[in-house]
Amino acid sequence: MRDTYHEELDSIGEGLVEMARLVGSAMGRATTALLDADLKLAETVIEGDQKVNDLQQELEARAIQLLARQQPVATDLRIVVTSLRMSADLERSGDLAKHVAKLARLRYPKSAVPGHLHSTIMEMGQLAQRLMAKTADVITTKNVDMALEMETDDDAMDALHRKLFQSLMDDRWKDGIETAVDVTLCGRYYERFADHAVSCAGRVVYLVTGEHADEINTGD
Repeated sequence: MRDTYHEELDSIGEGLVEMARLVGSAMGRATTALLDADLKLAETVIEGDQKVNDLQQELEARAIQLLARQQPVATDLRIVVTSLRMSADLERSGDLAKHVAKLARLRYPKSAVPGHLHSTIMEMGQLAQRLMAKTADVITTKNVDMALEMETDDDAMDALHRKLFQSLMDDRWKDGIETAVDVTLCGRYYERFADHAVSCAGRVVYLVTGEHADEINTGD
């Protein structure tokens, strides 16, 4: 029975890794759809978000069943509760990728992003993917050092977000209010996506050490 119990715990972890990979891929495809004004690709991202939602609900149900049946304590309880919170982070990340795809669909056949900002948005999209891929690795390996690096990695996203905002505030901005709103929303989606990736990694730190990532970083 204990073997089955730990197999169920492992399967929850595997489900979280699958969610992370799905939402990372979704954000990559949503970015391509946004920059290339690819309606078909945008639609696949929007429709694909349901798989992420289904996975989250399935993980939540399994975790709750484990809590009810096994009444885990100490580390095992921390795994179940932390997994529930991580699945919520990852589900929201999927929603953010869907928001980017919806913006691409809304402005089709044009791109919602003016040409002079394409490189910045592409960087944000690629960085978002890398951060989520690293989060998947952290979940798999339980590597605390790698997880703690995520805060620094996220600084690059914050810098890109500031760069985007500076372009919007520039007196030379000639692309109109609607485009400015689109770009503002877009930048926010990427920033929040990165925040959720960092949050998941931080939860792994808590799972392994019993301490929060900011406490450990402060202690350094």
